[in-house]
Amino acid sequence: MEWTGARYADKPTVEVRTWVAASPERVWKLVSDVELMPDLSDELQSIEWLDGAARPAVGARFVGRSKHDALGEWATTSTVVECVPERVFAWAVEDPEHPTAVWRFVLEPRHGGTELTEWMQMGPARSGLSFAIDRMPEKEQKIVFVRMREFERNMTATLERIKKLAES
Repeated sequence: MEWTGARYADKPTVEVRTWVAASPERVWKLVSDVELMPDLSDELQSIEWLDGAARPAVGARFVGRSKHDALGEWATTSTVVECVPERVFAWAVEDPEHPTAVWRFVLEPRHGGTELTEWMQMGPARSGLSFAIDRMPEKEQKIVFVRMREFERNMTATLERIKKLAES
């Protein structure tokens, strides 16, 4: 990731992709299994469906608990905002109309396998990162850049773990 000088209000994004030697159906079973995600992520600790939901569908909600050495521990509630089997799975963190973040997996059949993309957008609503920015407003661009690089690194690792599972 190259320096962009983005501020939080710019709603910066990160996108990583990989090709998986498996069908979109196989890859979908992994990316849409939110309860599997803590096993694939260094930061996400647990996921629990809410309101009786048991699988992704637009409007379904889940709580995720995360941990980061510098940011501590926290929980957020997410709402599924896109769910097209074998194509797109996305959720908004906290308020779906004004989220603290949006996360999305996109699957595209390609070359006998699946091109898998993970994308995320920071903001526009305030998040835990906002408190660090409040304390050091002169360092906002660096704080945002460092966090976006962490997301990129973690997302790359997550996709590699999904790829390994899908291809095994």
